[in-house]
Amino acid sequence: MRNFSFYNPTRIHFGEGQIDKLAREIPAGSRVLVTHGGGSIFQNGVWQQVEQALAGYTLTRFAGIEANPQFDTLVKAVELGRREGCDFILAVGGGSVIDGSKFIAAALCHAGDPLDLLTGTRAKAALPLGCVLTLAATGSESNPHGVVTHVARQEKLPFSSPLLYPRFAILDPRTTFSLPARQIGNGVVDAFVHTLEQYLTYPADAPLQDRQAEGLLITLIEEGPKALANPEDYAVRANLMWCATQALNGLLGCGVPQDWATHMIGHELTALYHLDHAQTLAVVLPAMLAERREPKRAKLIQYAERVWGIEGDEEAKIDGAIAATRDFFQALGVPTRLADHGLDAEAIPQVLAQLERHGMTALSERRDLDLDASERILLRAL
Repeated sequence: MRNFSFYNPTRIHFGEGQIDKLAREIPAGSRVLVTHGGGSIFQNGVWQQVEQALAGYTLTRFAGIEANPQFDTLVKAVELGRREGCDFILAVGGGSVIDGSKFIAAALCHAGDPLDLLTGTRAKAALPLGCVLTLAATGSESNPHGVVTHVARQEKLPFSSPLLYPRFAILDPRTTFSLPARQIGNGVVDAFVHTLEQYLTYPADAPLQDRQAEGLLITLIEEGPKALANPEDYAVRANLMWCATQALNGLLGCGVPQDWATHMIGHELTALYHLDHAQTLAVVLPAMLAERREPKRAKLIQYAERVWGIEGDEEAKIDGAIAATRDFFQALGVPTRLADHGLDAEAIPQVLAQLERHGMTALSERRDLDLDASERILLRAL
């Protein structure tokens, strides 16, 4: 196992009715900028619970943060927060709303161009941030990372700072009951791929982390289809919500190599062709595993045996694990081919050009995945 330092300050309030805890977490007298996406929080009763829990607080609401939060939209939220003198951010939504709110929290304390925070300038200060999670997927509710889309530049720009850990996260599985099937499937795929990218690398003498990852993967395999079949099964939604948080709160990756190449290629597909984030992961990951079967051989075999229960010789196990992964994504309603999204080989040069432009020319846990390998992966994904 490698050396590591682990820190996660986010307090989790998990379970039904926990939105009532908001007043306990947000200092009295705060001027709160409440951020959210569309109108679903009014239809499912979440806004009413938030408003009731924060009776007596000064609330300013900013709506319209997109599924891939856009820079131009977030700048409007920053302007509103400054104008209203907001000193606390409450994100009510899924990972995109939380990611966007992290940027808002940093930008409200940044004197220069907000774009600086997405192009290499680390945040030196940020407003305190809390969140009410309504979509289990990204794990953004308890990590310091975010991604913002800049439409004019056709870029998804990642950022990170320890200042951007949410102070608290409220995880009430009932808030996810009204999600459409597409978002349920996307959420399961997102958490699954987050887990795999910290697990499917090479052996690192970290048996506990391996079994933690395998436990998450098996749980997602078991519970994901149930959520599609019965969206209001509280126990199922609770298990999925906790899996998604655990998949990217930092603990799983302690002391082990990680491979985020699937995410990096996926980001470019989203920026260029406006696919859902999880849709790009479902397209890239099976092709990635097929291309990287030799560097990942030992862990692919372990994955096949422990997660999917596949028997046979080594090649059969690897083939079976990759096929089972693809079949799982498709069973969740998430396509696994570029062609399923109307894209063909003509899209590949543009993706490669973006990867080169962003310095993504030595990806993977071994830093040996160059543009030629990325091209082969995309060709496999057709």
